[in-house]
Amino acid sequence: MAAAIALSLRGRGVSTPNPSVGCLIVRDSVVVGRGWTQAGGRPHAEAQALEQALDRARGATAYVTLEPCFHLSPRGPRCTDMLARGGVARVVIAARDPDPRTDGQGAAFLAGQGIAVETGLMAAEARRAMAGFFLRQTLGRPHVTLKLGLSLDGRIAMPDGGSRWITGPAARAHAHVERARHDAILVGGGTLRADAPRLDVRLPGLKARSPRPILLGSGDAPPGWTVIRSPEEIATLEHVDHLMVEGGASTAASFLRAGLVDRLLLYRAPILLGAGKPALGDFGLASLDAAHGRWRLTGGRMLGPDRLEVYESVESA
Repeated sequence: MAAAIALSLRGRGVSTPNPSVGCLIVRDSVVVGRGWTQAGGRPHAEAQALEQALDRARGATAYVTLEPCFHLSPRGPRCTDMLARGGVARVVIAARDPDPRTDGQGAAFLAGQGIAVETGLMAAEARRAMAGFFLRQTLGRPHVTLKLGLSLDGRIAMPDGGSRWITGPAARAHAHVERARHDAILVGGGTLRADAPRLDVRLPGLKARSPRPILLGSGDAPPGWTVIRSPEEIATLEHVDHLMVEGGASTAASFLRAGLVDRLLLYRAPILLGAGKPALGDFGLASLDAAHGRWRLTGGRMLGPDRLEVYESVESA
């Protein structure tokens, strides 16, 4: 299942409006088929894995990160039907689908076809990989990652606004990989005017996966950008399940104030800037006690001389 979850991440940022699902088909301890949701949401992971496995799927076990779809769609057959026709003997499901058109019905249908069904294996990890889909289904908004590149003393730029470059090449490359895993990327008007950011993905092989640019503010935006007036309007963005917020300090603070940050990516460079620009503006913190218990460290690594720390909101978990 861990391998299926890793596969599912390949579709992050391109599979929306469908969740990015991963599927492995295993027979006699050998992987005979694998798949993940493709660009635009089709084909589904199960369809891709079954096409690869062909007759070797009979009697095999399918590991799927999300309950196979049960509802009918003009875009393609139901994954439950395909798995049954493929002859799999067992289906192991990580997370139950919150979509009411499938919720529990997919697993029940498979069991009714005489297929052994198990659910809940690595469910938390699978939900984390599809966090945007689950938040869209439950709260009606995308999953939000706030990315900050900052100095050891919490600065994001020199006093004159100069910020190229706070972090080194390895950290910046990692941030571009993160961009490729998001449907859209957002900055505020100050960042747009000061830096004229491209907000694209500039890594070989991933340039076509540049996220959709969003401007928070009331000014003019470049062609192809979408403008929203408040953080709460992210709920109205179509085909956006994973949103990255990149700046600046007031924009970051506005999302924190609204309680709309689910994940923090902190890229810390081993430098001190002193009187530089702070990473965050005031986001309405009432007391020091209120600051504690809100974030949980879930990952970290060195990227050249820089340190990446990943935090998840306790409320969003």
